[in-house]
Amino acid sequence: MPLETLETSKYKELIQNHILATIEYLFDENQEFGVACEISTVSFSPNLPNDLHESLPEITLFMLANYSFETASVDQYYLSFEAGFGPDNFGALVQIPLLAIKQLFVDEYPILLNVTSSNEIKEEKKEEVDSMSVLLNNPENAKLLKKKRI
Repeated sequence: MPLETLETSKYKELIQNHILATIEYLFDENQEFGVACEISTVSFSPNLPNDLHESLPEITLFMLANYSFETASVDQYYLSFEAGFGPDNFGALVQIPLLAIKQLFVDEYPILLNVTSSNEIKEEKKEEVDSMSVLLNNPENAKLLKKKRI
């Protein structure tokens, strides 16, 4: 199976729903877990100080335990929780797009893997156009065809 097949909107929607269902299950079971995600798509409120933000690796692991787990919530598109960063425990609300989640962990065991890109789900259907329509859309071509038909 070519990897392009895993970048379709149909597959991304499937994976997004799977991530959502898995997180909801973990919440229902009161099970703390880890989230490895693409940090470039994560938002922080308030914004992290530059030195803290720049110190985070491209794929960052967040452990949702204790306070972070208690404040966590999920909707159709985002996982959100509060966390403290750095030696001063700078507090921020973390919001992760579900498709930016690359792995979920329980203890040291990976329970979910996402190989899709974190781009939003987009409609990928392209309108088919026949070559005659394209040819006739140009007024100069339409004139030529009219002359030839006479």
